[in-house]
Amino acid sequence: MKFDYYIYIDYSKNLIGYIIIEKNRIEEILPKISKLHHYKDIKHRKEYISAMKKRFEKERIKSLLYKWKIREIRLNLDIFIDIAEFVKKRDNCIIFISVDNNQYYSFMKLLEIIPHQKHLVIVKESELKKGSIEYKLGLIIDTMLNIERRIQRR
Repeated sequence: MKFDYYIYIDYSKNLIGYIIIEKNRIEEILPKISKLHHYKDIKHRKEYISAMKKRFEKERIKSLLYKWKIREIRLNLDIFIDIAEFVKKRDNCIIFISVDNNQYYSFMKLLEIIPHQKHLVIVKESELKKGSIEYKLGLIIDTMLNIERRIQRR
């Protein structure tokens, strides 16, 4: 199925964030994120995050995203409302949404207030097939959150 927008919601320790990607940017983004891996699979995490931070800056990955935001986990409602407003304004588009398993049920409760959700395909992050385009795109927010956590630790 072809989607007009891809939305990924992820959280890491005390942070939550989302990214929105337009379908016409995917071919441009994929080669730039080929080195991304899921954080839990990395052995040398500090070095990986340092290298990915440089790669994000060099490849200007954030500039290729339609929209993104990272907040403290206690502000998850801020994240959810942003996405709900985005989805509500685009009821003529087919939108793919991947939600971190820990935030899935809270997000689904909020989405109940949006009428006509037939244009949404919502999956838990754990349901993404490893190696798929959807999985690879989800690694962007995973990496962004871990970069942000490293910056906050300093």
